[in-house]
Amino acid sequence: MRQLPVIVLSGLRQSGKSTLLQNEAALASSHAYRTLDDFATMTAARLNPESLLEGSVTLDEVQRCPELLVALKKSVDEQRQPGRFILSGSANLALLGHVTETLAGRAGYFTLHPMTRREQRGSTSRKPFLVKFLDSPALPTGKADQVTEKEILTGGLPPACLGTPDGVAEWFRGYVQTYVERDVRQLSRITDLVAFRTLAQLAALRTGQVLVTSTLARDAKLNAVTAGRYLDLLEASFLIRRLPPFLKNRSSRLVKSPKLHFTDSGLAAHMAGITTLEPGRDDLLRGALFETYMAQNLAGLLEAHLPEAQMGYWHEQGRHEVDFVIEINRNVFAIEVKAATRWNEADLSGLLAFMERTPACVAAVLAYNGKEAVKLDERLFAIPLGKLLE
Repeated sequence: MRQLPVIVLSGLRQSGKSTLLQNEAALASSHAYRTLDDFATMTAARLNPESLLEGSVTLDEVQRCPELLVALKKSVDEQRQPGRFILSGSANLALLGHVTETLAGRAGYFTLHPMTRREQRGSTSRKPFLVKFLDSPALPTGKADQVTEKEILTGGLPPACLGTPDGVAEWFRGYVQTYVERDVRQLSRITDLVAFRTLAQLAALRTGQVLVTSTLARDAKLNAVTAGRYLDLLEASFLIRRLPPFLKNRSSRLVKSPKLHFTDSGLAAHMAGITTLEPGRDDLLRGALFETYMAQNLAGLLEAHLPEAQMGYWHEQGRHEVDFVIEINRNVFAIEVKAATRWNEADLSGLLAFMERTPACVAAVLAYNGKEAVKLDERLFAIPLGKLLE
């Protein structure tokens, strides 16, 4: 990966990509920084792209000018220097066909996820507990700090989770407006922005659920083709992720559709109109937002520490399900998320069924929002969310 001439850093808008690229000392000293948000730079990219590609360069918001990549490909082929170009943008360049074709064999792709709980708390000096557990399953020590309602509702985008609580709702409103009016128009020609926003809101209400595109299209009053295109756009701009099903076990009734997750729990809550997570008011969506929060933290931790890991979910039609399945070097780990501070034996049914059907399962974890960790069997654990995300 390090020998490739192009490094691509993508991620959700406002996740901190530009800040990272401009403030990382090694990059600042070795690469000239240019952003296509600047009018003069954008004009140069369209009229004289070669002028932006001299030496080692960081190009930010590169999705705004796809034609620049043709000149970049030519420059790379003339001088194939490792890490010479760093591209960044709020669109997933790996999902844009013309980009992957242009940069095939020339680029390595990385994602900057919303801030993890560890990052928000400034506790990244120690190895993550999850990484240690996946290497050698064992109970954590000490009591956990419970995940709070505020953490779920603010998510992991720096301006929201690090800003003042009073301004979060207003910031999310501006964020959604900017996304719809700017990013969507740049990535795709959408004539009906109202219909697109309606589908995005309906998707937020379905975060943590198996995605049935036909049902979503019906509720949004769109045809299935248009709904599918809008979902592709939401994924390309990092608002949603589609978690693939884990199919490597003996069950014949496995659900094979992807699971829908918003990339950030705070954004999902805002778009779904959720302002409180009090138990009993809407427990299904409350649980889904906790699961979404877990998904964004898992994605960030695995990308940073175990990039070879694959994450999915498991669901037997009408029977059992497991929220997350992590596969590393043929070893499999299962995680079921519960928003409650207590658990009972019924909460273990999906994990037990998964272990029975999956011989490669090394450990299964019930992640609940309590304080005490318990080993229930040789491979079965109940671990607080707060500990699992340390």
